[in-house]
Amino acid sequence: MKINAQINTTSTIVEIFKTNVGNQQLASKIVADLNQLYPEYRINFDLEDCDKVLRIESYNSIDVFGVLNYGKLNNLEIGLIEY
Repeated sequence: MKINAQINTTSTIVEIFKTNVGNQQLASKIVADLNQLYPEYRINFDLEDCDKVLRIESYNSIDVFGVLNYGKLNNLEIGLIEY
């Protein structure tokens, strides 16, 4: 009898934010700051997108309010995109 190996079904959570970030230097600073606050997150920007997308991925929950508050405290427009 053949025994099937257990399949790892770990899924990720993804949140996407619209921002007003206009350049790669600022985007890099934001990624570094957020990685300090949330080292378990995978964070990146898509500045080519019309929404200047900030994408955050995690195997656990994502602190959406913390990210929004970071934006507010740093005079950035960061808003959650509902999908």
